[in-house]
Amino acid sequence: MLKDSTVSAHVETDIKQEAEDILQKLGIPVSVVINSLYRQIIFTKGIPFSLTIPTEPRTLDSMSRGELDSMLQHSYEQSLAGKGRPFEEVFDELERGLD
Repeated sequence: MLKDSTVSAHVETDIKQEAEDILQKLGIPVSVVINSLYRQIIFTKGIPFSLTIPTEPRTLDSMSRGELDSMLQHSYEQSLAGKGRPFEEVFDELERGLD
């Protein structure tokens, strides 16, 4: 597969850095995420996630310490229980489904 196009976008510096730090920890290049997003746009013929405004947006500031701890604990327990899939497997499956 020949990759011969460049995508350029202006994003807030702190948002870019935070996202790239997470991707780096996951071992996923930014180009893989962008390519996957574009493939999902083609596959779904639209934006592959909801762009609606929630009736009551939840922010970290709006959560109690207990609510945040509960959400983090739940995610941690799911991770320990192996209720996820390796990202390589997910991306491979997406790639196969779009060919």
